[in-house]
Amino acid sequence: MFENSLQLGNGIYTVPEIAQILRLPYPKVYKWITTYWDGELGTAYKQHYSWSVGNTKAVGFHTLIEFYVMMQFTEAGVKIREVLNAHKYLSKKYNTHFPFALKQVIDDITTDGNKIFLNVEGDILTLDGSQQFNLHLVNIFFKKLEFDSDMLASRFWPLGKEKKIVCDPHRKFGQPIIEGTGIQSEAIYRMYLAKEPIPFIASLYEITPQKVKHAIEFHQSAA
Repeated sequence: MFENSLQLGNGIYTVPEIAQILRLPYPKVYKWITTYWDGELGTAYKQHYSWSVGNTKAVGFHTLIEFYVMMQFTEAGVKIREVLNAHKYLSKKYNTHFPFALKQVIDDITTDGNKIFLNVEGDILTLDGSQQFNLHLVNIFFKKLEFDSDMLASRFWPLGKEKKIVCDPHRKFGQPIIEGTGIQSEAIYRMYLAKEPIPFIASLYEITPQKVKHAIEFHQSAA
């Protein structure tokens, strides 16, 4: 099932928001969505992954997650053709349009430093890269995710689970919020930029000063 419409539980992320959350260049995000998700993969699955929000594109939560994983492959020098072919194969194998947001796939990515291996229920997919693949980055990313009963990514902590900023597609359309609340981190950050003291912000929103600091850290690191 595609997440290419504004529906509760899908999440909604514009190109600037993806770039901010994943710390990626805006032009690269836009190109990938247009060329690969809506282009190559969209054609293969006969559906677009994105939809329009004003003058920009938006995608759902699982496309956000896939974007990061697939980007790591290409950063390691894997040809985009190999990545797309792996996506199509895994999509069919697991009956999902979001195989790189699937726990079994992310959990079974390994490397020998040159090639990337995907263990698919005993079958090995090999992706040849021209540079060393940084499996450490994928493992860190994996630890920032929570998975649902279908083993698809369901929540994402951009700063890690020790920091209380979470993207949950069922809350505020997936925008970064303070964990356990519906308070968007951007609202906290705007008050901070307006020179409001951290204790005052915490008191106003009935959260701890530490959570206020986490919101500030998230937006400052994404600036």
